[in-house]
Amino acid sequence: MTQHVREWIGRSEVWHDTLRAQPACFMQATIGREPDLKDGDALPPLWHWLYFLEAKPAGVLGRDGHPQKGGFLPPVELPRRMWAGGRFEFHEPLRLGDDVRKVSTIKDVVEKDGRSGKLCFVTVRHEMFSGGQLAVTEEHDIVYREDPAPDAPRPVPAKAPENAEFSEEIHPTQVMLFRYSALTFNGHRIHYDVDYARQVEGYDGLVFHGPLTATLLVDLASRKMGRTPRAFSFRGLSPLSGLTPFRVEGRSAENAMDLWATRNDGALAMSAKAEF
Repeated sequence: MTQHVREWIGRSEVWHDTLRAQPACFMQATIGREPDLKDGDALPPLWHWLYFLEAKPAGVLGRDGHPQKGGFLPPVELPRRMWAGGRFEFHEPLRLGDDVRKVSTIKDVVEKDGRSGKLCFVTVRHEMFSGGQLAVTEEHDIVYREDPAPDAPRPVPAKAPENAEFSEEIHPTQVMLFRYSALTFNGHRIHYDVDYARQVEGYDGLVFHGPLTATLLVDLASRKMGRTPRAFSFRGLSPLSGLTPFRVEGRSAENAMDLWATRNDGALAMSAKAEF
């Protein structure tokens, strides 16, 4: 890594958006619920990803459909981008109809050598304010990776826990992936271009969005407890690809829930924790 890339640490940008009810209603429909949210209702946790969206002209997109690096995000040379994980604190509810300000800051840039090659982790801190009050704090981990070698062995994922107290099966469809990509204006081709996903990035098929997996996990915890957690964290561990069914699962701990997503082969796709 060059010092030039590390000079991005500390860069900030400010966004403003109004939390309109329509995207939230469309999100309800995307996950199979009747769309009934309205102004004044609390925005469910992690649904802030439907707002503060950026649209770059097609001519400045990279090969994967993401905007080229070097604007707000540092110009990391590694070609593959993934959402590695995140940590959240929910201070005050965001409500539909609110005018919200988001301040995003590059917190860290770290290079590592992994089993699959070089990695670069970029951590971005987001703070969302409504009515002058801090409502949500998020730390967002992005990982950049090398392209997989044609003869590279497939990594062996860890097995998911087998002691779930509650479990729900998710059946991904192309329509679900399309809708979530559209709602978040996410052009990443791994979610809709199966040839690109397989031939360029080495997946088994279309990839289920990591943020959507995390959203389903925190939603499961919120429904089980009957309220929004005060904190939530997640880490992506192995991809959900090929539109195969998977499970969101969990078990209760003291004032908390341990959560995870289990692939259809029993592998651990994502781990998470909700604190109440």
